[in-house]
Amino acid sequence: MTEEEMRKRLEILKIEHRDLDAAIDALLAAGAGDQMQVARLKKRKLKLKDQITQIEDYLIPDIIA
Repeated sequence: MTEEEMRKRLEILKIEHRDLDAAIDALLAAGAGDQMQVARLKKRKLKLKDQITQIEDYLIPDIIA
């Protein structure tokens, strides 16, 4: 995967992460949210965050000063 492809993938993951956050908030605000569904969405959101972090770490390596 090229750096450009990784940057595009990173942007897609960030958008999906924000969308999941909004979906979780909407379900909780409606009060009719199925707790299992909310838990699944939160789990998916955590997986996305891990993928985002992994790509960001690759693109922006730590520099030891």
